[in-house]
Amino acid sequence: MTTTTIPARGGAVQRASYTTKFGSLADHDKGGVELVADDARHYAFSNIFEVASTMPAWRRVAVAKNWEYVLETVRAEGTSPWFTASHDEFAICMDDAGSEVVVELIKLDAPVQGDDVEGAVLVPGEPVGRPMGRIHLKRGHQALLPKNSAYRFVKDGEPGVLLIQTIGGELTEYRWAEICQVV
Repeated sequence: MTTTTIPARGGAVQRASYTTKFGSLADHDKGGVELVADDARHYAFSNIFEVASTMPAWRRVAVAKNWEYVLETVRAEGTSPWFTASHDEFAICMDDAGSEVVVELIKLDAPVQGDDVEGAVLVPGEPVGRPMGRIHLKRGHQALLPKNSAYRFVKDGEPGVLLIQTIGGELTEYRWAEICQVV
């Protein structure tokens, strides 16, 4: 339980209490938003854990979109194929499934795609380049996936969830009709 002091008009002080609840693949609620002064028909609601719980590992399903930018939810399970993009991407570990997600990075000798190709693409075969290292992600940790580098994820144990910020591309699946809450 967290208590926050909020200054009110006229110098009075209000106290607000709330409890932060984290979701996971094993324990999540249907997504939703409490609107204060707007119309719910202007928004689409989905839950990254609910979406990831029903999809195959490493598929990239858009759960939010702003212009060309998307947030993709990914079910992390086993070892992913190698990906690359002509722009930076970010991955956030969202689920505490008992073990971490490891990101392996390779600086490619030559880009797999041109600068005009947006979104992630698969690297054909094994990437050619020098190893850049590994990033170990636990819930709430974020990793930069640098442009023109190859990356793959390794998740041992129970499946988890990643949220990837990228630009929509050939691997981005748009399933709004299936995943969004109707208001």
